Amino acid sequence: MLTIEVNSRADITGALSVWRERPDLGTLVLHGRTVEAVWDLFREMHVFVQAAGGCVTDEHGRLLAIQRLGMWDLPKGKVEADEEIGAAALREVREECGLVTLDPVRRLCETWHTYERKGQQHLKRTDWYLMRGNSRDPLVAQSEEDITGVRWLDRAEVKAMRAATYPSLRSVIDAWTSAVGLSTT
Repeated sequence: MLTIEVNSRADITGALSVWRERPDLGTLVLHGRTVEAVWDLFREMHVFVQAAGGCVTDEHGRLLAIQRLGMWDLPKGKVEADEEIGAAALREVREECGLVTLDPVRRLCETWHTYERKGQQHLKRTDWYLMRGNSRDPLVAQSEEDITGVRWLDRAEVKAMRAATYPSLRSVIDAWTSAVGLSTT
């Protein structure tokens, strides 16, 4: 673990540089005068992106997953201007997977991650929603979003997905398994 005190954007940039060069360090902890001050500095360095996604369960207790860019993932996407976050989650699942029958259950959790696009750093918050779908609906992958597969995963497949997916999705899968009363351990 790498712990660094930060008081400026330059401090954060330096800390991130050291952390990226040393993946063996694992976690990066930034601290400063206050948590709010460190968070404000970090946010100012990024373009904020609000996204929403769904953890969809069918009548057999399976999880709906997509394959994008060679990785199993969950359906999600950007919230449009003046769109309610829960409505965006439903829209994104329908667009990316082709589901017609889709019922919202409740908000599940949120994740944060960063990425670089076109030379700019982005900070993405994704609000995740628990939903119910119907396995009789045909699944259609949204190819224009680089989605090459959509399928329902059983418990063993969810466990395998959790082990091989993006680190930010592991907590979402854990929240889903808890919400539907399954264990993938």
